[in-house]
Amino acid sequence: MLALIAAGGTAGGVAAERYLTDSRSTSTSTATAPATITEGDDLAAIVKQVQPSVVTVLVDGARSSSLGSGVVISSDGLVLTNNHVVASDGTVSVRLSTGQTVPARVVATDTTHDLALVQATGVSGLTPVTFGTDDSVAVGDTVLAFGAPLGLENTVTSGIVSAVGRSIDTATSAGSEQLSGLLQTDAPINEGNSGGALVDLSGHVIGINVAIATASDSSTGSIGVGFAIPADTVAAAVKQMRSQIN
Repeated sequence: MLALIAAGGTAGGVAAERYLTDSRSTSTSTATAPATITEGDDLAAIVKQVQPSVVTVLVDGARSSSLGSGVVISSDGLVLTNNHVVASDGTVSVRLSTGQTVPARVVATDTTHDLALVQATGVSGLTPVTFGTDDSVAVGDTVLAFGAPLGLENTVTSGIVSAVGRSIDTATSAGSEQLSGLLQTDAPINEGNSGGALVDLSGHVIGINVAIATASDSSTGSIGVGFAIPADTVAAAVKQMRSQIN
C-alpha cells in the first residue's frame, strides 16, 4: 500500500498529492479549438492562452489551512479541482490568475475519481479551459503542467507524456483508494499542483494533476514521476457532477 506525501510512504512509492504546501497548524468549454502550436514554436503562447483559466483553491480551517489548484470550466466561476483539495473542513476561496481572491463553495464531488466542482462567487467573464480527448494523447507528447507548486501561484513546468493507463494505490484517512487509467508525466509536479491542468501543445487540457511518486518517505519533491486524471474521465465526471448541482 502506498501512502500520502504528508503522511509518509514506502521508498519509491506513489504518493497522492493530498496535503498541500501551505498546510500549517492554526461548463466544460466547447469553443472552437485554437490553432495547433508546434514544438518549435514558443511555449509562451500556450502559457498566455491557458494561464487565465488556472486558479488557486484555498481552504482555511480553524486549525489548518491548505491550497491546491483548479481550472475554470464556466465563465461564471465554476471551477474543477481534486476532491482531496477541498475535503478538509474550512472556508473555501478561489484566487484567480489576476491575484483577486473571491469566496467559493463546494457544489459537487466525485470521490471515485478524486474530482470536485467549486463555485466561485461574484465573478463573471472568466475564460474556461478547453479539454482535449484521450485519443489525442501519445507517449512522448510535450505537455505543460499549470498550478501552484509549493504555493508558488501561476507556475508552469514542461515535460512529456511518459506513459498512459497507469493505476496507483494511495492511502487516505478513510483507508486505501485506487486511481486507474492515469497519464504519467515527467513534467515537474509538486505539492500544490493538485487540481491543476496538464496541457498539450494545442492548449487543450488533457489531464488534471493528482499525484506524484516520491524517492523516499522523507522526501516529497518531484522526481519526474507525476500522474494526471485523463481528459475523457474528467469530462464524464464533470457531466455527472453538474447533474448534482441544484
